[in-house]
Amino acid sequence: PSQSARCFPQLPFSRVFSVDLIDRKENPVPSAVVISVFPNMSSSESEVDDMSDVEEAAKAAANGDDSSDQEQEDGSASDNDDDEEATNGTDSKQTWEDLGLIDTLCQACRGLKWKAPSKIQREAIPLALQGKDIIGLAETGSGKTGAFALPILHSLLDNPQRYFAIVLTPTRELAYQISEQFEALGATIGVKCCVIVGGMDLVTQAIQLARKPHIIIATPGRLVDHLENTKGFNLKAIKYLVMDEADRILNMDFEEEVNKILKVLPRERRTYLFSATMTKKVKKLERASLRDPVKVEVSNKYQTVEKLLQYYLFIPARFKNVYLVHVLNELAGNSFMIFCSTCNGTVRTALMLRALGLAAVPLHGQMSQNKRLAALNKFKTQARQILISTDVASRGLDIPHVDVVLNLDIPMHSKDYIHRVGRTARAGRAGQAITFVTQYDVELYQRIEHLIGKKLPEYKCEQDEVMALQERVAEAHRTARIEQQDIEERKATKGGKRGADSDEEDTEQFNGVRKRLKPDAKGKPGGRGGKGGGRGGGRGGGNGGKKPKRK
Repeated sequence: PSQSARCFPQLPFSRVFSVDLIDRKENPVPSAVVISVFPNMSSSESEVDDMSDVEEAAKAAANGDDSSDQEQEDGSASDNDDDEEATNGTDSKQTWEDLGLIDTLCQACRGLKWKAPSKIQREAIPLALQGKDIIGLAETGSGKTGAFALPILHSLLDNPQRYFAIVLTPTRELAYQISEQFEALGATIGVKCCVIVGGMDLVTQAIQLARKPHIIIATPGRLVDHLENTKGFNLKAIKYLVMDEADRILNMDFEEEVNKILKVLPRERRTYLFSATMTKKVKKLERASLRDPVKVEVSNKYQTVEKLLQYYLFIPARFKNVYLVHVLNELAGNSFMIFCSTCNGTVRTALMLRALGLAAVPLHGQMSQNKRLAALNKFKTQARQILISTDVASRGLDIPHVDVVLNLDIPMHSKDYIHRVGRTARAGRAGQAITFVTQYDVELYQRIEHLIGKKLPEYKCEQDEVMALQERVAEAHRTARIEQQDIEERKATKGGKRGADSDEEDTEQFNGVRKRLKPDAKGKPGGRGGKGGGRGGGRGGGNGGKKPKRK
């Protein structure tokens, strides 16, 4: 009670209101579609797509336990990737030319609609062009990727060679994103990049390495695999080493792999170490790998951007889902990232929202690499307005147009809060973050407030409006639990065949979805229940409520 009194001056139910990789096409991204909690449910293509997304995620989650996905290459990472449009630098009169970059790269930046350098870019790029080793510390959404990518490309034009630079990242998704940034900036000069991460075929990657790309973006574990097993591959010619999200790389027990990589790199190289935080392990790495480095720090140790509006929502744990749906409905028209603590939690929440007609796609570390990339792509292209994720997406990923971040489950580690809310309000844009705090989360929430150094305002909800949704949400949650069990049972009956999660299968084409789309004997699609209805008819493809025969 004393903790609650200190943290929450008023205990009534609260209401928290919180308010690109670059769009490289001339056509703007379509505006968000307003969503409603009470749509007319129909067996449309989008409904089928949503179900396939969730089924794929559920089947993947069933492979692992229901713990927070802390697999090595999938953990969180910060967000240097976001040097995207760097519109947060528009308050400065400094131009790209003023930094000393060649005209080709300046034009590439403007072509990506990066209007002006961000603060970290203004500080780091001139030093990098002077040949200095750099330690870059900056808040989320500040444009750290551009701060190291532009100097590397500038130097590559002066001294073109293969195997020119290597970038180490803690997560697979971040590696792909950094590769996209390099390719976008270097499109006019023919830069070749290669992504080396786990979850992909070793032989295919070895073939890509044999083509000798200019830039290699890799996770430490998979890079060591190739150094030890791929004939003819070495890093003796590397001129630049970048360790992106260095704190996370070391926290994920990659220290041994990093040491192996450092031993095979030439001493005469430039090293850039970028991180959101400076930990003891990062300082140790600095002493081991950098020579007379210059530190560029443009933020406090733990800081969120000014345009991010942060709130807390104090709720009873049993009504968490009801409050979630209320907030989603109240802020309809925005794009949301919802963070859960477990893989199964993401799937169950996605199924529940789908039952209410909200287009949500789950993302967690038990999904295959191709499935994760497909889920991210759907959210990035606004084919889905809601992404429900574990901390696998909390750091490093720059997803444009995230309007609201919802911490449905409060993070166990306070630092993860910084990275979660950093998914919105990026590159100078505004954003909102709402943290759901139950009676069991008060201590964790107090740690977060202590970390960020400020008290967050309470978002007040009308309790009557929220409770009006209780019956509908409870029914949707029951449906979600049943569907999740059905998915797990179907996966178990298949005996875990590899074909059930084949990389060739798109998330829209899983066998359960194909069954529902397949016409019945009369040529009518079964839909979600058909005439004979019920769950049996829908799943069996319109068999009048009868269960489909098992082969």
